[in-house]
Amino acid sequence: MDFWEQTVRFFSLVDANVRYVLAGSVLLGGISGGIGSFTYLQRRSLLSDTVAHSTLPGIGLAFLIIGRKDQLMLLLGAGLTGWLGALCVNYIISRTKIKLDAALGIVLSVFFGLGIVILTAIQKSGSGNQSGLDKFLFGQAALISKSDLYILALLTLLLTVLVVAYYYKLKVFTFDPEFASSLGFSTGWLNLLSSTLLVVTVAIGLQIVGVVLMAAILIIPAAAARQWTQRLSRMIMLAVFFGTISGISGAYISFLAPHLPTGPWMVIVASFILFFSVIAAPGRGALSRLRVHLRNRKKMTREHILKVLFKESMSRNKWDIYYPFDQIMQMWSFTSKELRRGMRGLSKQGLIEVNEAMYKLTRDGIKEGSRIIRLHRLWEVYLTRYLDLPQDHVHRDAEEMEHIITPEVEKELLLLLDKPLFDPHLQEIPYLDYEEANDES
Repeated sequence: MDFWEQTVRFFSLVDANVRYVLAGSVLLGGISGGIGSFTYLQRRSLLSDTVAHSTLPGIGLAFLIIGRKDQLMLLLGAGLTGWLGALCVNYIISRTKIKLDAALGIVLSVFFGLGIVILTAIQKSGSGNQSGLDKFLFGQAALISKSDLYILALLTLLLTVLVVAYYYKLKVFTFDPEFASSLGFSTGWLNLLSSTLLVVTVAIGLQIVGVVLMAAILIIPAAAARQWTQRLSRMIMLAVFFGTISGISGAYISFLAPHLPTGPWMVIVASFILFFSVIAAPGRGALSRLRVHLRNRKKMTREHILKVLFKESMSRNKWDIYYPFDQIMQMWSFTSKELRRGMRGLSKQGLIEVNEAMYKLTRDGIKEGSRIIRLHRLWEVYLTRYLDLPQDHVHRDAEEMEHIITPEVEKELLLLLDKPLFDPHLQEIPYLDYEEANDES
């Protein structure tokens, strides 16, 4: 069977096992993205890993008690010890001087080690019913049955209802627990609810993703979604979408290559989504930040050009002088490329006038150059007058601030400083406009 025939067979859902694996992967990916959003924003990502590893002894103990692999009982056992692990972490950090990272490491190691001991004892017991318990370490989506899917769907629905019902309270608690307490919300209950949502999500994902990778499928879609939005509701929807795409892709790849398990591929696909988000997301993505950085550098270069031309014209008290390109380069540490690019930008803005590779400030250019130098020197006055900084320590700070001070901040500075005439170095603070400059020239 070739690639296209396999693809058609997968998406036509004619195979019952494909339907179960695909549905289970989609449900897990979606609910993990939603619950993981709260966990990620609460900065409890490592807690999800601790909870996942804490479920292992519960699986073994449940099997020892009932003597067979009953999916519901195994999930209950996993959820019980996972919840106990979360409570142990909270108890350690609230009642001892042990920090959170150490508490997470202690609980994870102890519970996971105990789980390995129990599973090893079960495997050596000779019980024929224990086969497959080790699959909970890395997951085995192909073993999902119709009854398992019903349990997964029911628990997913329950988690969704709880999130919708407590959405507002969880939102406030996630971003500001102290504010939530001031509103009369029970932060203890909300913390318990958050932990329980996390534990149940981990428990239902063990069969598909496994103990080792469960934390990844919880956190990675949420981390990817965070790159695209500032709003919690949109982040949750995006995380659910990314988790769902990861589930579909993982099931599809494992169908094409049966020796490749679904869970790890879900994590790999989610990681690719995160990588793309980190690179391409608007606002927070690397490319977006690079564009902003380059735009700011170009803006700073243009403003430096205006500043040096204004200074030179002001020192000569002549404003209609054209300056050659090479002379302007020597006024500041410009490269030829950035100076030419800056000149083109200033010319388009109408701030400089060009005449056969000679340049002079226009009316608007004089105003803008005056503004930049004024902001620089006002900030130097502020630093020396109100922060008591030495005169020789203020230039670099002012060099940065002159590019970001808004008109509103400038007005406040003028009022605060009573419109000073000179900076700390006794240089004149320009309040010139074009007419005044021409009058003086």
